[in-house]
Amino acid sequence: MDLLNPSFGLLIWTLVAFLVVFYILKKFAWKPILATLKEREQGIADAISTAEKVKAEMAELKNENELLMAKAREERSVILKEAKLHSDKMISDAKDKAKSEYDRIVADAQQAIQQQKNAALTDVKNQVGALVIEVSEKILKRELSNKGEQETYIRQLADGVKLN
Repeated sequence: MDLLNPSFGLLIWTLVAFLVVFYILKKFAWKPILATLKEREQGIADAISTAEKVKAEMAELKNENELLMAKAREERSVILKEAKLHSDKMISDAKDKAKSEYDRIVADAQQAIQQQKNAALTDVKNQVGALVIEVSEKILKRELSNKGEQETYIRQLADGVKLN
């Protein structure tokens, strides 16, 4: 029961020991402990401010990223539109080239047909000329003295030859 009712001397020595420990702690340990606490508090405050700065930078980067994405989408749209216009132009140019090639081929074919037609007409003219010469020979072979018979004979030959 001495622990529950301490004596006066024990209280004094406990108080003296406490004051000595308190004085030693105050003299040697209190300032380093406070400095360490202050340092830690400052480190936490710096970390919080750094975190807030990083958070603000991240928000700014996110905004910039969104702006870049919007710009990239716009550029993609412009590029696709230009590609569409370019492909339409290429198709139109190819159609124009094909039409001009078609027109050239048709013109060449018409020219070839005209040349063949002219050749055929020349051939027909040559044949008609040959027939005229042949008829003339036949007329000359006949008697040249009777003019009436010659005219009748020429009419008969002319009626026999049908020209278009």
